[in-house]
Amino acid sequence: MTIFNQNHQTFFKRSILVFLLTFSLFGFSQKKKENPKFKVIAFYTAKNDQAHISFVHEANKYFPNLAEENHFEYDSTSNWDNLNAKFLAKYQIVLFLDTRPEKKEQREAFQKYMENGGGFIGFHFSAFALNNSSYNQDWNWYHNTFLGSGEYGSNTWRPTSAVLRVENQHPVTKNLPKTFSSAPNEWYRWSNDLTKNPDIEILLAIDESSFPLGTGPKAHEIWHSGYYPVVWTNKKYKMLYVNMGHNDIDYEGGTNKTLSYTFENKTQSQLILNALLWLGNSKKK
Repeated sequence: MTIFNQNHQTFFKRSILVFLLTFSLFGFSQKKKENPKFKVIAFYTAKNDQAHISFVHEANKYFPNLAEENHFEYDSTSNWDNLNAKFLAKYQIVLFLDTRPEKKEQREAFQKYMENGGGFIGFHFSAFALNNSSYNQDWNWYHNTFLGSGEYGSNTWRPTSAVLRVENQHPVTKNLPKTFSSAPNEWYRWSNDLTKNPDIEILLAIDESSFPLGTGPKAHEIWHSGYYPVVWTNKKYKMLYVNMGHNDIDYEGGTNKTLSYTFENKTQSQLILNALLWLGNSKKK
């Protein structure tokens, strides 16, 4: 009788363990099968300028955590040949973290993706174009039609924080204060006047209280007045350009150590999350 009870108890315990294991595996399987709200793919180069390399590394650590918290999927690649129709079909949003595509077929695939309702966020250097440089202005659709900015004009130096002002109400600016201080950044000026482009909606600009902006040492690297858009959308596409994405680096000290991080600024990071949710949850055109 004792042996029977022991065997019965052993069988019962094993049954409970099997049940718990099966339940936990089922739960895990259900979680893994749960489809993300949307998928994001980030393209990057991360080879030139330590400030841009630092930002790319920061982004590729920051976005996976943000994706997990907000139930979307984040992938990244430095292989720009992945910029093709078959690969892009898996994603609702494309990010350019630092540079832009250079090959004709890559550019054509990206243009078609955007014209067919894909989402896009470009950061800082992704809009850079300057003739007689490594990034010539040789892509008219991207720089003039899509971004609207044209060529790079000039920039402030050193990387410094600016007071940014919300210019228009938009899902991207939801719950942002009217003005806020940004993370340190190198700020760009463009050849085209975005205020004269009816397709462009400026969402953030540098507030006058920021001036003088930059510390030099060269006089033209310090801005004392003017109107400088830093975040905007082209209303004909599901897109956003964000001028932020240049971390401060210890160049002078020779250590190349990162002195500031873009995503440590909570208000600025809320804008990026707003943008991802807006683009990821929007219906294709």
